[in-house]
Amino acid sequence: MAFVYIVEDDKNIREIEVIALKNSGYEVQEFETAGEFRKAFEERQPDLLLLDLMLPDADGLDIVRELRQDKRGRELPIILVTARTTEIDKVKGLDIGADDYLTKPFGIMELISRVKALLRRTSREQNSRVLEIGTVRMDDEKHKVTAAGADCELTFKEYELLKLLMTNAGIVTSREEILEKVWGTNFEGESRTLDMHIKTLRQKLGETGSLIKTVRNVGYIFSA
Repeated sequence: MAFVYIVEDDKNIREIEVIALKNSGYEVQEFETAGEFRKAFEERQPDLLLLDLMLPDADGLDIVRELRQDKRGRELPIILVTARTTEIDKVKGLDIGADDYLTKPFGIMELISRVKALLRRTSREQNSRVLEIGTVRMDDEKHKVTAAGADCELTFKEYELLKLLMTNAGIVTSREEILEKVWGTNFEGESRTLDMHIKTLRQKLGETGSLIKTVRNVGYIFSA
């Protein structure tokens, strides 16, 4: 069951949101002010935040900025709810890190649909942080790699190189693309550096290092 925080100073709207979400199976905690929300957030982080922009003690946009700068709230799904209807207000909210936007007045079905869709999307994104191909497993959140069940101690560049190859598994990644995305350059003089990193990466992966295949004159491919 997803846990939702509602921050809304209008009592009538807040009650409607609470009832609608509870009836849809969500656990809900409601707040009238930003201060109440901030205090509760220190104790427990929700799965989604439904946030009014115009609160009596804070601007909702400032709260979004605070959350995106806080490790605990960096990836928290946020839906802004406001009476502001201009396009610039919506763009500003999305640009600073909000995930979706609801304009008052809104329908209950639309509210529930937006909440469900955002939770589904973020759930898929979180699951995608774990890449598993053959016997190689990469947990990007923990920054951990195992091969055939054994831990692999990789340098930062080795990790980023493996991540790029696994993300594009089954597709040839050109040398130029690897150099640009991992080293931030396409300078040909870095080619030897790339070759050495591929060599050590294969060694550290042990027998599973054979999953990294060379495509002559093109690049590399990770394929089980």
